[in-house]
Amino acid sequence: MGMGFTIGSSRGIRDIRSGSRRRGRTAECTVVAEYTGLWGWSVVPGARAVSGGCSCDSPDCASPGAHPLPYAAEIPAGATLDEVAAAWSRFPGATLLLPVGRSFDILDVAAPAGRRALVRLERMGLPPGPVSQTPDGRCQFFVAPGAAADLPALLYRMGWDDADLDLHCLGPGDHITAPPSDHAGLGPVDWLRPPSLDTAAAPPAARLLLGTLAYICHRSAA
Repeated sequence: MGMGFTIGSSRGIRDIRSGSRRRGRTAECTVVAEYTGLWGWSVVPGARAVSGGCSCDSPDCASPGAHPLPYAAEIPAGATLDEVAAAWSRFPGATLLLPVGRSFDILDVAAPAGRRALVRLERMGLPPGPVSQTPDGRCQFFVAPGAAADLPALLYRMGWDDADLDLHCLGPGDHITAPPSDHAGLGPVDWLRPPSLDTAAAPPAARLLLGTLAYICHRSAA
């Protein structure tokens, strides 16, 4: 029988962690169960970078250690610890990937600009949702789904459509490496602002962050 728990319950977090210790489950299972059960996000087992290439065994892999395993099933949001453990046991050592475009889209900027924008947003009283930082120097701001489709129009309305900005949006069909997994063999992804119950369920609209992000990206380029 699965060890389900209520989203938002501190007891649920204790159940996950104590269950992991009692049953000898891996650290990856504990983290995946928190993503699926606490934050309500699906998780996809991902390839990892290995000596000479990628664990997917494709000799011409275009993204070693940074893509879903082609033969691995997604672990759906709401999966219990037992369900996670059963699924993850088939892919030991896999990285944790999150599918984009369902619970959130991603605004992706260079890390220096992202960190400056994060401070500025919070000083302005506009707390962001979850924000992660990758080892290849990117900051990823979690925003409400639909941002990828709306980005050109949003930039146009804000007057940034002609600017050369190092600002991109990831949406449906994309995946990001989730903390604390290794990304492309470069090191772990970290949280700059970890998810909370509120921000995981309802990340901010992209328009609330985009003006500040675009301004900081433009100044950084200049």
